[in-house]
Amino acid sequence: MAKTIMIVDDEKEIRDLIEMVLKSEGFKLIKASNGKDCLTKLNQYKPDLILLDFFMPDMSGRQVLEEIRKNPKTKNLKVAFLTVANFSNAGVKEIERMKALDYIKKPFKPEELVKRVKALSK
Repeated sequence: MAKTIMIVDDEKEIRDLIEMVLKSEGFKLIKASNGKDCLTKLNQYKPDLILLDFFMPDMSGRQVLEEIRKNPKTKNLKVAFLTVANFSNAGVKEIERMKALDYIKKPFKPEELVKRVKALSK
């Protein structure tokens, strides 16, 4: 059965690129343009993995993940951050503390994204 991936990014071009890459590999996709949109859509959908932009206006990826973890219905969802940042060791530990599985650095190579998403969505 096809895995469902939710892409949460405030940049339409990034959402569209990830959608194109992952759809060609057989994934189903749900797109959200910001944190509030993501949290609303999680009332309807249960994705196998959420790719969550770390830096977004209004509500950061960290704030969105905190809300996901607070909700009994969504607290166990798999989440990986998308980010342009280079995380320090302290940053990586913070990501682990928040129970994010991983972070994928932007820009990414399509084949690297596919490989990581397949591994994370098992």
